[in-house]
Amino acid sequence: MIKMFNWYSFTAILILVCMNVVCNGFYLPGSYMHTYSSGEAIIVKVNSLTSIETELPFGYYTLPYCKPKDGIKKSAENLGELLMGDQIDNSPYRFRMNVSESVYLCTTTPLNEHDVKLFKQRTRDLYQVNMILDNLPAMRFAKQNGINIQWTGFPVGYNPPQTDDDYVINHLKFKVLVHEYEGSGVEIIGTGEEGLGVITETDKGKKSGFEIVGFEVVPCSVKRDPEVMLKMNMYDKIDPVNCPLELDKSQLIREQERISFTYEVEFVKSDIRWPSRWDAYLKMEGARVHWFSILNSLMVIFFLAGIVFVIFLRTVRRDLTKYEELDKEAQAQMNEELSGWKLVVGDVFREPNCARLLCVMVGDGTQITGMAVVTIVFAALGFMSPASRGMLLTGMIVLYLFLGIVAGYVGVRLWRTMKGTSEGWRSISWSVACFFSGIVFAILTVLNFLLWGSKSTGAIPISTYFILLFLWFCVSVPLTLLGGFLGTRAEAISYPVRTNQIPREIPARKYPSWLLVLGAGTLPFGTLFIELFFILSSIWLGRFYYVFGFLLVVLLLLVVVCAEVSVVLTYMHLCVEDWQWWWKAFFASGSVSVYVFLYSINYLIFDLQSLSGPVSATLYLGYSLIMAFAIMLSTGTIGFLISFYFVHYLFSSVKID
Repeated sequence: MIKMFNWYSFTAILILVCMNVVCNGFYLPGSYMHTYSSGEAIIVKVNSLTSIETELPFGYYTLPYCKPKDGIKKSAENLGELLMGDQIDNSPYRFRMNVSESVYLCTTTPLNEHDVKLFKQRTRDLYQVNMILDNLPAMRFAKQNGINIQWTGFPVGYNPPQTDDDYVINHLKFKVLVHEYEGSGVEIIGTGEEGLGVITETDKGKKSGFEIVGFEVVPCSVKRDPEVMLKMNMYDKIDPVNCPLELDKSQLIREQERISFTYEVEFVKSDIRWPSRWDAYLKMEGARVHWFSILNSLMVIFFLAGIVFVIFLRTVRRDLTKYEELDKEAQAQMNEELSGWKLVVGDVFREPNCARLLCVMVGDGTQITGMAVVTIVFAALGFMSPASRGMLLTGMIVLYLFLGIVAGYVGVRLWRTMKGTSEGWRSISWSVACFFSGIVFAILTVLNFLLWGSKSTGAIPISTYFILLFLWFCVSVPLTLLGGFLGTRAEAISYPVRTNQIPREIPARKYPSWLLVLGAGTLPFGTLFIELFFILSSIWLGRFYYVFGFLLVVLLLLVVVCAEVSVVLTYMHLCVEDWQWWWKAFFASGSVSVYVFLYSINYLIFDLQSLSGPVSATLYLGYSLIMAFAIMLSTGTIGFLISFYFVHYLFSSVKID
């Protein structure tokens, strides 16, 4: 009776909580909403300088910009931000809510040869200054060929055509869009930079105020008299200026020149509400292209599904039905006249070459596939907003670590199935834990030496290296070993037919089998390449990628295509009496990685033409190699597991001794 009462009480409380949620509503943005009262100070932060020409980020204060009075203080960064090269610092820019003003910051000492060379180099390499206000990046609007284009950040300087002179951006006109918030009965949950927070009924009164919903900047180059500006103090008021169009009124970069930095800030009321403030950054362009990609993939799927349908219903099922209708004597006679896939019944489950490597790659493939699926599902549901910088990469790393238990289980269970014993499972588990992670770590180490040599903030700090090593050997490896142990306790998959002692000779073919396997990768690539373009653009051109709904659909279609391609190719090889199907099934779908890497090279040549320097090209190719390798393991594992199930089902229906 007491247990029943407790259950009803719990149910009633749960219903009340759900009703409260329905009445007030919840919102899952990227960060906790902050409201400001009029005149309240607002913190402006600066991120690393970035360029689409070099892909080498540098710290904001590597250039002789004005520094805060209290000194430079770094903001707390998560693992994803560190790996992406973000370096967020405080800045001397000081805003006060609803106070529009023009302010003087500082005047530099006379520029020496090193400063001039650095300014010119950053200007010629198209470096952008990235500022952050209330977790919103500064947005700039520019016209290019008569089309309005929005960018995040503003250039360090500019180099007018037909001249060798460079001009520095030293005056910024900020426009802050604000929305008046009056506590309108909405409970808000956030998981962003400021941590988890909830605005409740009791907080609504004190939380009323103004919320920042937009942050725009117009960069200018203004020549000022340094003698006059040196008499001023930081944050003194100055007269507002219009951005000059004449070069003689702009600030030239040259030796012994003093540069004065100033800014204006204007607060403008807006109807944009706080939950919608990221819409301006995440405008989805090319929606029709995404739909075209999905329709193209569906056509490929239906085509392959038709082939699989014919194989199963018209060929395999017909043969099996005909075989089962015969009496024992007729079956014995038919066994002597078998042809095609039925001839390899005694060899189809023979242990493949390099069985250990196959088990390791399939184990790692399940780990990568699981990480990708869970990450994209969470991102599609809105839990990994771009407002939470580095959250996507951090989430992927955490998922990869904990999915080590799945990788160890799959790798060891496949090993037991092939060998018929658990002997050597520890070695398999260690190999699974170290194979993909070790290769990625080795490539990152080489690339990191290049970044250290360039003094870029993209270089992984030594402390982060030790953190990654700790996570690898103290989290991933033990979980993989645990998964391997569970794999030894799981029941081994039994083969439906016995394997002959002497292997059957494989008939000679007119064409090499690897050619067919390599060609099969074009079909999965056809479902992937359009979305791949948008992903590469977001990584290398600094664009926000937030069409995870499309990406989830493309991922599901890719899984289906990989499965169908691998099954069809496996059946084709069995029909020509080729019983060595294991690796062919893996690479039938895994060969898509070859085309992904070739497409990455094509993207580098034709879409990243501005990328300059061997270091930048090496970084691009190194990261592309990691991506292609991960795709090979993931797609290859999908194809292999489906083919294994297909072969097991096919031969479990054959009654041949």
